Amino acid sequence: MQSMLLSEAVRVTILTTLSFVIALLVTPLWFKFLKKYFGKQLRNYTDAPVYSELHKNKLGTPTSGGLIFVSTVIGMAIFFDVMNHLFDGVWHYFNFVDRAETYLPIAAFLIAALLGLLDDWLGVLKLGGASGGGLKIRQKAVFYMIVALVGAWWFYFRLGWNVLEIPFVGSVTIGWWYIPIFIFIIFAAAFSANETDGLDGLLGGVSLFAFVSLATVAFVLHRYDLAAFSGVVIGALLAFLWFNIYPAKFFMGDTGSMSLGITIGVIAMLTNTTLILPFFTVILVIESLSVIIQIASKKLRRGKKVFRSAPIHHHFEALGWPESQVTMRFWIISAVFCALGLVIFFLSH
Repeated sequence: MQSMLLSEAVRVTILTTLSFVIALLVTPLWFKFLKKYFGKQLRNYTDAPVYSELHKNKLGTPTSGGLIFVSTVIGMAIFFDVMNHLFDGVWHYFNFVDRAETYLPIAAFLIAALLGLLDDWLGVLKLGGASGGGLKIRQKAVFYMIVALVGAWWFYFRLGWNVLEIPFVGSVTIGWWYIPIFIFIIFAAAFSANETDGLDGLLGGVSLFAFVSLATVAFVLHRYDLAAFSGVVIGALLAFLWFNIYPAKFFMGDTGSMSLGITIGVIAMLTNTTLILPFFTVILVIESLSVIIQIASKKLRRGKKVFRSAPIHHHFEALGWPESQVTMRFWIISAVFCALGLVIFFLSH
């Protein structure tokens, strides 16, 4: 048993490192592509004057940088799975594509990235229903709902999942309530990730901590392929952050934010850490709440705002915090709460 744990730990470490190296090497190629085809991100932000003033110097920065980690993760998944089928043996050790553990997160990761890429491309062309181009919020919401419904159907009817793990209590059978809970988690994770992606390195960093936490949980639960998949995402995200930290050479775009948000939600459901997920994604929760509070305040208080700008990271910018300072402080908060979430997980198992 101990030797197997060591073997799997080495496997996850190798795949994480390999993912980092590959993503780092392909970034210059992707950067040329992004500068050529996604370098004219000139959206209209007249409805967010504070944001526009603070970020006017970023106009023209390439978007869709999420292609870097998405292509690395999907490329490695396809390569090792194909090599495993052609030459079984040593390749099996590196293959993390598994029907029970990683089919759903890989599929969600890829599909969400493709829709995000479409949104980014429409934004560059200034096409679509959103101000300045791209998909409208309600159009994205429809997509989130479709993914959530399909996932809920698969988990509940195909896999027979109807149990919610409550820390320090245990597994509780919730029956059909599993479906709306699943839908809420996926929808909330996707929406929150999209709202958080507003500063250089912000979403990439807090997502990194979330995936580290979920990879740890998956490993402890002996979901080694899921842990390996999470490790590959971690490695690719680290390489992405190498270029995305302030001042960013490119933005993640919806290509990255959609794929990260939805995949985090799917892994949380696979590991039955639904009630601990808010600790792993505390910044995403805070960002979403700030947007909801701001919208509610404007509607109920005749246009009065609670924050100078929402999501809340722009509020702190408006108060005079440098962008890099906001990002780093949010990273620290994320790291602390992820550690707290892991403590709760370990104590309750």
